Amino acid sequence: MKKFDIFKTIQLILFVCLTAFGLFTIFTDSELYHMIATDERIRTLCLLLWVTLGVAFFFIFMDFSLFSSFKKAYRELDFAVYSDPVSGIANRFSCDAIIEKYLDKPLPENIGCIMFDLTNIKEINQQLGHLQGNTLIHDFSAILHSSAQDLCFVGRNGGNKFLALFEDCSEEKMDLFLDRVKERVERHNEHQATRKILYSYGVAFKEDPDINHITSLIALSNSRIYKDL
Repeated sequence: MKKFDIFKTIQLILFVCLTAFGLFTIFTDSELYHMIATDERIRTLCLLLWVTLGVAFFFIFMDFSLFSSFKKAYRELDFAVYSDPVSGIANRFSCDAIIEKYLDKPLPENIGCIMFDLTNIKEINQQLGHLQGNTLIHDFSAILHSSAQDLCFVGRNGGNKFLALFEDCSEEKMDLFLDRVKERVERHNEHQATRKILYSYGVAFKEDPDINHITSLIALSNSRIYKDL
């Protein structure tokens, strides 16, 4: 799409330049101007040329309009495929896509993972309905997304589970991310009008040699969610 956009922009610039040059030539050459004004055949030919230029400009304009609508449709499709409709962040498909980069490969040393569990979502759904539960999921997702800036990938891994994957990881980055999440959740829970967010998490980073694949690392972090429950 980017190449098409560049091509059409160049085409429009050339069209405008050639049209401007044609007009400049006609109005600055008095003999040519007089010839067009007095000779019906030349005037008819010029009229046909101007109609052709007008039609060409119209179709270039339509190309830009269609291209703009295509880009909008593509963005909407991309959002539908890769984003979770409830949480507004990356969905399970996006999580699987980033995990697939490391499948069947030795686990890099700079990969870290945190799995989150919204521990009170089941209670909210049962007592207040799924609409309130979805609101809580959306609020927690927004907190994860804002906390992850410049640090890691976050996505909803299905249900009440969320994945944070650090591709250039350090313990400092993970601690900073967790501190951001904790601070934002505490601020959220201070408002009486909102349902409290209760969550637990499990961290996995630089583990023993038995943890040598990305799926093993994620499974380990998931199991650690419940270590203190």
